[in-house]
This record gives sequence, structure tokens and C-alpha cells, in this order.
Amino acid sequence: MDGTLQTRRLALTEIRGSVGRSREFTRTALEDWGWLPAAGNRLAVTEDVLLMVSELITNACLHAGGPRELVLHRTGALLRVEVTDESPFPPVIRPGGHPAVPGGHGLKVVDRLSRGWGSEPGAVGKTVWLEIEVPPP
Repeated sequence: MDGTLQTRRLALTEIRGSVGRSREFTRTALEDWGWLPAAGNRLAVTEDVLLMVSELITNACLHAGGPRELVLHRTGALLRVEVTDESPFPPVIRPGGHPAVPGGHGLKVVDRLSRGWGSEPGAVGKTVWLEIEVPPP
């Protein structure tokens, strides 16, 4: 694929069902972009993307009053995932925490699996983003 920017947007108006809707929306985009069906490393990266989308949406639900929009940008070898919410507070990786105890691990997962992540303030709230390299075919 060339370096042409491809963008998909999903408006999210309710917390209920937003994780599932976001995963399905992302899966459909990845299928359209030729990521699926996949095997080997490509399948692992695709599953990582779906997990990270789930984590960002869940964090918006738990800590920011719910997500407002999910945006996927694909340019050449880079995928950028953005989740917008109405909270002005940037996400923070929680220190410590036992790996067997639920909660507080989402951003650690994103930090480990993504090429990079962060947040940017918006006119209202913020956008939390992550980037991941597109796996070779």
C-alpha cells in the first residue's frame, strides 16, 4: 500500500456497548485494509490492535465519562488509533500493582505493544492516541 492517508471515524454516544462496537469497527477497517484474514505475525499484530483499542475505550469509559469518537488513520506502514473523550486529564500509567489483580494494567499493555502513545488536549477534553507499525503481508 502507498502512503495515502486512509481514515475511519466512529462516533460513540453511549458507554454501553462501546468496547464491542469499537472492536468490530476496527476489525472491519483492518479487513478492508487487507490485514485480515491473517496468520503468524500479522495475526498477532491484528489481535494486539484490537486489544489496545479495547483498552483505550475501556479507560475512557472508566475514567473520562465515556469515549466520544474512535478514529483510525492508516498511512503507509503506520496505523494511528485515536480515542477522544471529554476529560481534560491525561492518562497516567499506574505504578506497581500485582499482575494477577484486575485493574490498572491497560496503559501498561498499550505502552508495551504500541510503537508509541500519548494524549493531546482538545477544545473540550482530550485525544488519547497510539501508533503501531503495519505488519508486512
